[in-house]
Amino acid sequence: MSGRIDDEKIEEIRNRLDIVEVVGSYLPLRRSGHNHLGLCPFHGEKSPSFNVNAVRQIFHCFGCGVGGNVFNFVMRMEGLTFPEAVRRLGERVGIEVAQEAPSPAELKRRHELELFGRINEAAALFYQQILLEDKGGAVARSYLKKRGYDGEAARRFRLGYATDRRDGLTAHLAAQGFDLAAVARLGLIRDERSGSGHFDLFRRRLLFPILDERGRVAAFGGRVLDDGLPKYLNSPESPIYHKGNVLYGLYQAREEMRKSDSAIVVEGYFDLMALHRAGFTASAATCGTALTVEQVRLLKRYAGRVLLLFDQDPAGLKATFRGMDVLLAEGVSAAVIELPSGDDPDSFLLRAGAEAFAARLQAARPVLELFMETTLARHGATIEGKAKAVEEISAKLKLLPSELERNLYLKLLAQRTGIDESLLLRRTVASAKAAAAPTVRAAAPPAARAAATARKNAGPGSVIRAQELLLQMMVSDRAWRLRAAVEGVATLFSEAQRRGIAEVLLRQDERGEVFSLDAVFNLLSEEQSAILSGILVNEQQLDGEGERIFADCRGTSVRGDVRRRSSELQQALRQAESDGDEAARNRCLQELMALKKRL
Repeated sequence: MSGRIDDEKIEEIRNRLDIVEVVGSYLPLRRSGHNHLGLCPFHGEKSPSFNVNAVRQIFHCFGCGVGGNVFNFVMRMEGLTFPEAVRRLGERVGIEVAQEAPSPAELKRRHELELFGRINEAAALFYQQILLEDKGGAVARSYLKKRGYDGEAARRFRLGYATDRRDGLTAHLAAQGFDLAAVARLGLIRDERSGSGHFDLFRRRLLFPILDERGRVAAFGGRVLDDGLPKYLNSPESPIYHKGNVLYGLYQAREEMRKSDSAIVVEGYFDLMALHRAGFTASAATCGTALTVEQVRLLKRYAGRVLLLFDQDPAGLKATFRGMDVLLAEGVSAAVIELPSGDDPDSFLLRAGAEAFAARLQAARPVLELFMETTLARHGATIEGKAKAVEEISAKLKLLPSELERNLYLKLLAQRTGIDESLLLRRTVASAKAAAAPTVRAAAPPAARAAATARKNAGPGSVIRAQELLLQMMVSDRAWRLRAAVEGVATLFSEAQRRGIAEVLLRQDERGEVFSLDAVFNLLSEEQSAILSGILVNEQQLDGEGERIFADCRGTSVRGDVRRRSSELQQALRQAESDGDEAARNRCLQELMALKKRL
């Protein structure tokens, strides 16, 4: 059971690691000056903007803004918590990680999560034993055989079968000593209406265990083998399962996705299994949900390009375009694989074979191209129809990160509509400026975009530049940290995120410890880590510039205070004039004149 890891142990592990070696085990790097360059594993790109700095032992991507130390890198690549990343890297260098005792509340939470994991694992083994060995699973074995799946496929995906017994799993787990109240919290069993006893959620269903990124059973999907309804039934959400946060088959597909830098995303369990059977193993399924932001962020860890392969009907097309919105908003290259109408991956592969599917895969085209074609056809060739289509298409074009790509689509749109390209360009620019409400609702933006957002909103470029140079000085020399402590970070840093970084730097000195950049990164938010890594990877020579930078930062803060006070006085002046209060009006004017002289 894990607890807080001792700081000295973290530092020992860090000292035994070389970030260039660690990152290089995940992706190719080449030396370029003081840095090593590679293609970013966290967003799709063709030219390397991902930097690893051996001197500072940090990484930063100038394309998507992600950055930090070696622990941050492994956390992102493997989807680990900080303690898990420390332990993983400790194993790499042969250091056993001792842990401090967690709090009672944390102990209880971890015990519950461990218990839920053991319950799901026991359930998966129970159902798999029935499918592979029990006479009660004969009907499911026959069904899988007819669909072309053997025992090896069943074991690879840990398939199982639930018989028609009302309390089969309930009795099995009770006999193993599990608390049935905990089993019920996972949704595997339900209370009888009479209030006495429980009954199984899954009966007469082929079961697909849904694994998380680490191969642990998070939930189950169940399919009937006849015409019964509902055709599919999934585990309800639970403390260890949130359907929008997982992808079926991702655990088995991760390495192939990394190798190919691409991922095929399908809708259903059998779609996914059919692709794996045919050798297209860089595939995952959404388990019947619309593609979510969280799922796209999972995929970004392994692939820079996502190919959507949903049903070839209106509902599937709608799901494809919703997926496009999420992918483009997250900076992921999105393409679509098209099959004949009425086909799904399973039926197409059975009918046409793997070679024909490979040709379809090779012919995959950008999903935005399909969206443009579909939207123009839907609205028709009338003037009004073209205008509506252009409005919809322009809203999507602004999601593209590349100006060149946007312009190429505008050229294509001009050809297909007969509308002048310059007019379309003006319309697209206007659409972007209007900042229409996004079609994708998401949690707080990831560090991949948050750092860029912070920079955009932080203020004039020269002001931010001065504050970033001061942060570089504070990292490099304790004398500047002491000077900043005397001046006060609020006086020197007008922007909140950079002020937060400065406070963490000073906190290191206050604790009387040897200054450690790793310890700093471990205390920063993702957004702050991205900002600081970007500063240090692109470190500047500042000979003799320290006093000027200090003065610039101080002056920025003073000017900011003056502007804020001026704004308050302008408001007070308007109120005084509205009230006819001549004395208050004169006081406001006098103070405004004095403030003006300070600017």
